[in-house]
Amino acid sequence: MSSEILTPVLPESVADATVVSWSKKVGDAVKADEILVEIETDKVVLEVPALMDGVLSEILEAEGSTVTSGQLLGRIAAGAAAPAPKAPEAVAPAPIAPSSPPRATTPSADAQSGPAARKAMDEAGLAKSDVTGSGKDGRILKEDVQAASAAKPAAPAAAPAPKAPAAPVMTGDRGEKRESMTRLRARIAERLLEAKQTTAMLTTFNEVDMQPLMDARNEYKDLFEKKHGVRLGFMSMFVKAAAVALQRFPSINAFIDGNDIVYHNYCDIGIAVSSDRGLVVPILRNAEHMSLAGVESSIAEFAKKAKAGKLDMNDLSGGTFTITNGGVFGSLLSTPILNPPQSAILGMHATQKRAVVVNDQIVIRPMMYLALSYDHRIVDGQGAVTFLKTIKELVENPVRIILDV
Repeated sequence: MSSEILTPVLPESVADATVVSWSKKVGDAVKADEILVEIETDKVVLEVPALMDGVLSEILEAEGSTVTSGQLLGRIAAGAAAPAPKAPEAVAPAPIAPSSPPRATTPSADAQSGPAARKAMDEAGLAKSDVTGSGKDGRILKEDVQAASAAKPAAPAAAPAPKAPAAPVMTGDRGEKRESMTRLRARIAERLLEAKQTTAMLTTFNEVDMQPLMDARNEYKDLFEKKHGVRLGFMSMFVKAAAVALQRFPSINAFIDGNDIVYHNYCDIGIAVSSDRGLVVPILRNAEHMSLAGVESSIAEFAKKAKAGKLDMNDLSGGTFTITNGGVFGSLLSTPILNPPQSAILGMHATQKRAVVVNDQIVIRPMMYLALSYDHRIVDGQGAVTFLKTIKELVENPVRIILDV
């Protein structure tokens, strides 16, 4: 009896995938549901588990191979792997004839020790046999323990955990390194080039006074976390502000399909998240109906899954609008690039204290630059500017987000 290991069924938009790594070798024992191989698409890494207990009998597609949906990757045979050889059993030492008590120059397991010496041995992790007693009749003194502890060889350091591949270190030897793009990186490059070549992209800017939002967060963050079990951040407020604004400006929540404009009566907002594999954009479905707590919980879960490489195709598919926050990396101002086929993307940036004029007075306020990149083919300049101004006004008066006014 055997079981086939097949490539998972890929979405219609994904033609093929790449075998990233096998966690077992031919001949290794496997258990049902144990992950055997990882398959990378242009969006996610898919894990392929074993369907039965047995032995990995055959690998048909090596790491780096391109595979298609349902393709045979390998086989599992029923049975168990050959058992690993046992370590030889320890042989009890032959009894030693009694001898005279050891002198001060030799360690002794039978040497007497006082309370202070015993405590010192416990703290140092030493046994009586590790210590040479210098007292009368080989008695172990505290000073003997300290001397033995100082002479004890240090335990070998644990091997460091393997690190993710890093950029080559500049050594000055004029060497080079060439490696293939991952599917995700290649897809990112393809989509960014597509955005530049197929859209009439422009960017408009504004700035928002973060003081009201920071005051509201400081006042309610403890109660919020206590009730909902998740921290109150700024992203949820921007998501809700964007959802309100998207409903007022339908063209920014739409995209072009041939000669048609496709409008959406829902707000599926993508949140750009950095991962070890590159930038991914999981989607908050129907963000207009989500609570602040729901948004924060979903973002936290997405970040956790992205870090572990557990985002699936459903998490990343679709989206009518995107928010990216370069401010978490210290960016003060940037022009975010569109995420096709969407018609707009909002860029948040670092909050920085600046001198601004409020009621004809120069005051210090925490300010954030906002950027809205948009496709001028479908979004007029007036609509883009007014949309961004709406988000600014909502964030500067958070009550308006709750009341939708």
